[in-house]
Amino acid sequence: MADYNKVALLVTNNNGILMCRKNNTTSKLILPGGCIEAGESATECLNRELKEELGDSVSVTGLEHIGTYTDIAANDDPSIRKTLEIKLFSGNLTGKPAASSEIVELVWFGKDADRRELTAIMINKIIPDLEKRNMLPWQR
Repeated sequence: MADYNKVALLVTNNNGILMCRKNNTTSKLILPGGCIEAGESATECLNRELKEELGDSVSVTGLEHIGTYTDIAANDDPSIRKTLEIKLFSGNLTGKPAASSEIVELVWFGKDADRRELTAIMINKIIPDLEKRNMLPWQR
């Protein structure tokens, strides 16, 4: 079992993938989402985290599970090595996302963006799988 069990939402448009830069453990870009709390389903967690990170005006419809990915958790301190499991969903975001107090910035990550800005799980697992399945916005 992973040290951290999270859910995340893949939101895309013509500009790329919606990513967040949080103000805590890592300076890397991550997908919107967060840790599943005790007694919470993956979709309940995702809805709660989206409100916390992107604002109360945001909601998601049409959730579909894309896959579950495991890798090293993002952390700016290289001495901390923990595992992370992400249940990744796609869905339609309604409302205008706005960075909350937990988020430093929201970024549309495009094809030519610097992948070194991403976490290990994005580089090693999620992006390669989405590319293989032609699910990235720049593959359309």
